[in-house]
Amino acid sequence: MRNTKVHLAGVELKNPVMTASGTFGSGMEYGEFVDLNQLGAVVTKGVANTPWEGNPTPRVAEVNGGMLNAIGLQNPGIDVFIKRDIPFLSQYYTKIVVNVCGRTVEDYEEVVKKLASEPVDLLEINISCPNVKEGGIAFGQDPKSVELITRKVKNCAKQPVIMKLSPNVTDISEMARACEAGGADGISLINTLTGMKIDIYRRKFALANKTGGMSGPAIKPVAVRMVYQAASAVKIPVIGMGGIATAEDALEFIMAGATAVSVGTANFFNPYATVEIVEGIEKFMEQQGVRDIHELIGCVK
Repeated sequence: MRNTKVHLAGVELKNPVMTASGTFGSGMEYGEFVDLNQLGAVVTKGVANTPWEGNPTPRVAEVNGGMLNAIGLQNPGIDVFIKRDIPFLSQYYTKIVVNVCGRTVEDYEEVVKKLASEPVDLLEINISCPNVKEGGIAFGQDPKSVELITRKVKNCAKQPVIMKLSPNVTDISEMARACEAGGADGISLINTLTGMKIDIYRRKFALANKTGGMSGPAIKPVAVRMVYQAASAVKIPVIGMGGIATAEDALEFIMAGATAVSVGTANFFNPYATVEIVEGIEKFMEQQGVRDIHELIGCVK
């Protein structure tokens, strides 16, 4: 029997494959395609203290090798989420990771406090959100702010805290170390890269927001590099993501040092992607004579 179990901050996942926030809802829409029981964890779409309307449309654009999105973290707010989404996910034999977003430190604290008594396993804190009190710079773009928000969230969280890092920084290792210094139980990366597309015939931006987050296969080499750097810089576990569409992609991240991986944009063009990746990793281990997934985690130095 080959062991695919991994541990994230004391939480055991049956395999290292998770969904990436914002690409899978809370799993309801994918129920026809994917047996959620087969996944290591489901990571929910970002949830805030109050409902967010999101950005004006158009807010999605296809680009070569991926897509841009400027959805703006539209979500129904924590109260609806607790009533509707958590009971749905609790039916399945998978771990529940709630992605949390906010406009101020207090916003994050409010959501985390409300989740304290809920049956969720891990919290993933999206610090790519603009900090309205600091002129709109994302929390994740300043190491002092990263350490501060990590510490504040940790102080009121009952579940282990994973900080989700923005790749739009000069030095990803510095941000990873700031999370660790703030007491994070783990980190996940990368979030989307900032991009832009112009419609040359309309002479307008393709997105109403002008810029959007780039995701999809084109960003994978950047993501693998950043995961390797972050995993080398800290002792806490790392969840890798960014352009994963196949088991081979996932294994690159694992070998770079990721304990688990999240599959995002691939769900849009292949709703079966997550389960295919779970099966593909098992098949690779069998073919390569690997008995335990830990033989592969960080094996490339």
